[in-house]
Amino acid sequence: MSTDYQQARAALGARLRELRLTAPGGRLTGTALARDLGWPNSRISKLELGRQTATPDDLRQWADACGQPEAYEELRSRLAGFETHIRSWRRQLTDGHKAAQDAHNEAQTNSKVLRAWESSWIVGVLQTPDYARALLTRSAELHRSPRDIEEAVRARMKRQELLYSGRRRYQIILWEPVLHALVCPPSVLAVQLDRLTGLIGMDTVELGIVPLATSLKTPPGTGFWIYDERLAVTETWHAEMWVDDADSIALYLRVWNTLRESAVYGADAHNIINAARRALGSR
Repeated sequence: MSTDYQQARAALGARLRELRLTAPGGRLTGTALARDLGWPNSRISKLELGRQTATPDDLRQWADACGQPEAYEELRSRLAGFETHIRSWRRQLTDGHKAAQDAHNEAQTNSKVLRAWESSWIVGVLQTPDYARALLTRSAELHRSPRDIEEAVRARMKRQELLYSGRRRYQIILWEPVLHALVCPPSVLAVQLDRLTGLIGMDTVELGIVPLATSLKTPPGTGFWIYDERLAVTETWHAEMWVDDADSIALYLRVWNTLRESAVYGADAHNIINAARRALGSR
């Protein structure tokens, strides 16, 4: 966790403690509040000391139990402020994968120009249902999260409607190894590659491929999205980062533009995808 994140969580905890101590019905002890909420005492202390991140429902229950329900919106705003930066997978996937897909759908719906770089897999908005199903299944296994796989696949497929609305421009760059990575059965990858070739030439999608043999001015690193130069989203094994400060976004744009210099498009991209397809057929 970043220092900024820790500080914001500690500040939220201090505000929760303040609400407990200024309850209209009289100052509440931590033990009394825990009893009223049906929580263990340790949860009260962890939240107030900033050692645990509250959920929106936690905040609503806390405000109500302290006799100050009007404070909920303020608390929720504070939580949203630092969750914008780090969203742990453990927390996001508590109820399954569909909610995480919906969050990305909303972010893309509210954007006009969407740039992406991906070095590990084909991005969600270009995936076939079977390819998406394979990735989401493996994610559920890794995170030991609820397996709402079909609901999540449908949510991810709904995102693809945005490709055809004519109101957005997708500028997507993939590293060539993505075309060969068997993160799904070979037959599924074959159909997925066919899907990519069919997208080349669409007026709403600019699909570039960075060849494995090309010279790179920067290491490929992890994948990320940039939405309208106002938000960048990247992920690690344990969390996603949603960053909206100007300096960070400028950095992601520089990385994207640098990688784009090594990408090929149109017929050249088509040839690389077809070569991956042929190589797959020979396995």
